[in-house]
Amino acid sequence: MKILAVCSFGVGSSMVLKMQIEKALKELNIKAEVETADLPTAASMNPDLIFTSPEFASEIKERVACPVIPIKKFMDYAEVMQAIKDNIGE
Repeated sequence: MKILAVCSFGVGSSMVLKMQIEKALKELNIKAEVETADLPTAASMNPDLIFTSPEFASEIKERVACPVIPIKKFMDYAEVMQAIKDNIGE
């Protein structure tokens, strides 16, 4: 499984989100490759799932076939964990 953490430049906040996703995946014992990407590049990377901010979610959804999961607070581990449980399973 390939998961993308997406922000406008693919460096700052997406890295924070990536670390939260990886922590949750490890806790749930789910194997996945997590990468960061900027908004324009995300669609061309053919991921299985994309996590991003609500502001970017609708724009990305228009460009990809995979589910796009909006996360309001990238530092909120509980929100990220719940999103993973809801979209990948436990």
